[in-house]
Amino acid sequence: MKLVEESSGAGALMRDEVTLCDVRYRLSRFQGVMHGSGLPIPGLHRIEGSVEFGGVDPRDWIGVPLKLKLQDGTVLGINLVNTEGRILSEGHGPSKCRCC
Repeated sequence: MKLVEESSGAGALMRDEVTLCDVRYRLSRFQGVMHGSGLPIPGLHRIEGSVEFGGVDPRDWIGVPLKLKLQDGTVLGINLVNTEGRILSEGHGPSKCRCC
């Protein structure tokens, strides 16, 4: 996996098009690449990072498919891993990667 983007800013955590809370986020996007040629492998990607909730209790959101709306308006599908705000996304699809 190759690091292709790092981003941070103010955004919103969403579920079913409803905003749950405003957050500060930091994330890194990794893309799978073919050894030798360096060409990207479609569908092989990983987004990891963290969000800061600002006093909101996120326990009910752990393991639930969520969306993170970034400062630039981009919306990414993510999963909240723990109450400290660790996020993770792996897989393929319009809200998970930027190849389709």
